[in-house]
Amino acid sequence: MNPFLRAGVPAALSRAPSLARSLPLAIAGTAIVAVLAGCAQLPSMPGMSDAARPAPELTPCPVDLSGLAKCYTGRDDNGAQYWIAIPHQWNKTLIMHAHGGPRLSPISRDSNLEDLERFSVNVRQGYAWAGSSYRRPGYGVRMAAEDTENLRKIFIQAFGKPKYTILHGQSWGGNVAAKGIELYAANYDGLVLTNGMLAGGTKNYLHRADLRAVYEQVCKNHPRPDEPAYPLWMGLPAGTKMTGKELEERVNECTGVRLKPDQRSAQQKRNLADILGVVHVPERTLVSHLSWATFMFRDLTQRVLENRSPFTNKDVVYRGSGDDAALNRGVMRFEADPVAVERLAYDSDMSGDLRVPAISMHAINDPTAMVEYEAEYRDVVARKGAQDKLLQVFTTEKEHSKLADAEYAAVFDTLMDWVRNGKRPAVADVAARCQQESQRFAGGCHVEPGFVPQPLFSRVPRRDGKG
Repeated sequence: MNPFLRAGVPAALSRAPSLARSLPLAIAGTAIVAVLAGCAQLPSMPGMSDAARPAPELTPCPVDLSGLAKCYTGRDDNGAQYWIAIPHQWNKTLIMHAHGGPRLSPISRDSNLEDLERFSVNVRQGYAWAGSSYRRPGYGVRMAAEDTENLRKIFIQAFGKPKYTILHGQSWGGNVAAKGIELYAANYDGLVLTNGMLAGGTKNYLHRADLRAVYEQVCKNHPRPDEPAYPLWMGLPAGTKMTGKELEERVNECTGVRLKPDQRSAQQKRNLADILGVVHVPERTLVSHLSWATFMFRDLTQRVLENRSPFTNKDVVYRGSGDDAALNRGVMRFEADPVAVERLAYDSDMSGDLRVPAISMHAINDPTAMVEYEAEYRDVVARKGAQDKLLQVFTTEKEHSKLADAEYAAVFDTLMDWVRNGKRPAVADVAARCQQESQRFAGGCHVEPGFVPQPLFSRVPRRDGKG
């Protein structure tokens, strides 16, 4: 049974794709979200009673929090593992963290220990921190939002209700948190998003679908001519034993991306230039983007969407290669299944219904989650009339998974000022606070006050063939 149906998607949605057929696929996701605004939220799965649930277990903290906090681990009713850290000098504010991914490796107790280590600055500031591994590997934004909400309840049961609770999403966790704040707004006082994938499920992966198609047309080794052919939107056929290392070897074989430029053949240089010229991702993250478009696409399209494609490149005009005419003639084309688009939109597109103060911080040169996602989220929130609830901050950094600790500290403390006094801050306030925080925390301050992200479809080809 499809997990979206188990999560409470109306049965008619899986049988009646008429709405998506009646709209251009580029906007179908947004329309479906509006239609489904009144649908029930995800129900909690049946589990043990609060009284029977094991209490969080005291666990040694990561080294950089040793002596500063108490840490706890545990497992919720649905199988999600979690970490909790409470500083000795707790300021009575709880940060609920939604991690990125989606991760595809098996879940263990320490699945999200790296998240606590990455954001240990929050605990050093005085905030309590709690993060869930989510109940299973793979895609599922509503699932991850529910698991985060379940952990919030576990925290309250074990340690009491905090004075304030902030929801924080990093990377794909930004999608989880932006969706979660719409589902559970009454339980949170504010929202922080860092390098978030904020275009929603129906738009976050369009460039990776393009990469999958363009790469194969250029390289013809994923799959190779002597391997069974398959529609590229599925990522990889079920049962295929390819590993990430094997994929990297194929990419390097075609492009020399793991070689120094002067070690690449002339053909490898042309291949790499063609791929990067068309699909605007940095060279250093080409392999990781193609990995998502392989292994994550397999999980999304086959397990979650039941062998349906949410992606289309039917009318896309690719530009930027050495021979665009040949590329567009030869590239594999695929169409989106309206049912898949509807289900993905229901699970992970945002409506823009933002009811709490929110600060989003994004590196302008983020090599993984393109900064143009922020323009999409800004517009979605504005269409709901909630633009005064959102402050977007941009930095000149070039990393995705970790920005400067001083900037994180500044964003959370600035948000808390906003929550307490009701006065919307300016980007300059975050920059000024960062200068103060840099006396305590590392990384410096890299805020770029005047930056405005361009529309998503200025970087990703439009689906209607017009750009």
